[in-house]
Amino acid sequence: MKVLIAGATGKYASLVVPELKQRGVTVRSLIRNESKSEAVRQQGADEIAIADFRDPASLRAAASGVDGVFHINPAFAPDEAELGVAMVEAAVSANVQKFVFSSVIHPSISKLSNHAAKRPVEEALYESGMEFTVLQPTMFMQNLNSSWSAVLEHGRFSLPYSKHVKASYVDYRDVAEVAALALTGDKLSYGTFELCAPGMVNRVELVTLMSEALGRTIEAGEPAFEEWVQAAHINDPTIKEGLARMYANYNRYGFPGGNSLVLQAILGRNPRSLKHYIYELKSR
Repeated sequence: MKVLIAGATGKYASLVVPELKQRGVTVRSLIRNESKSEAVRQQGADEIAIADFRDPASLRAAASGVDGVFHINPAFAPDEAELGVAMVEAAVSANVQKFVFSSVIHPSISKLSNHAAKRPVEEALYESGMEFTVLQPTMFMQNLNSSWSAVLEHGRFSLPYSKHVKASYVDYRDVAEVAALALTGDKLSYGTFELCAPGMVNRVELVTLMSEALGRTIEAGEPAFEEWVQAAHINDPTIKEGLARMYANYNRYGFPGGNSLVLQAILGRNPRSLKHYIYELKSR
């Protein structure tokens, strides 16, 4: 079997590669330019396709001759929905059999651009005639990585919304395993699945886990959005606007989820826990 990984240089799509490789799949990685070739080969890519999501012909060429496609949208791109639909259309044109889309939990939250942009892609898949699997993961535990050095240096974990609202999480390695199962078998075909680790935590509870792992007190910070965005060096106006709306929504409603029944049933084991992930971060 041969699978095209769209967005292969991303930190999430790249986690799907080893799951496919251990199942004997030939991996073709889609990249935008030659400069990324060595990086994706080190990740395990057998073949490389150079294409642009805004160039349908290049996408069709990239998808030619593969049995399946794994796709994850570039979050907060101004034309995110169009890019995802273009990948679906290219796969249809190339007679691809299977398509696995890494969407998002609750794509019906229309106030959030990074959620609403997934709905047209899902719709395109349902109308495509391909054997589809739609994965709807909640907040990725891997998002903690970018803040971990600040946690260690300053003893504080900060995000620009209330530290008392609860959110759900999932380890994207579990999502990657589900994607590989969907691409290499048929038990997940024509399904749409919410993927969560069990339970929800607020930031106060999260830093308690961090404190236990590190053996010292970690505080829960709650900076203003502009202060946080400057510290994070986020300058792209589209991304800033998307994040501002997202965090305002979190501030009011949190990020509900945390029902792990589906993920546990698919994996045949308990999903990786947030506590386990934090202890992994400590040991790196």
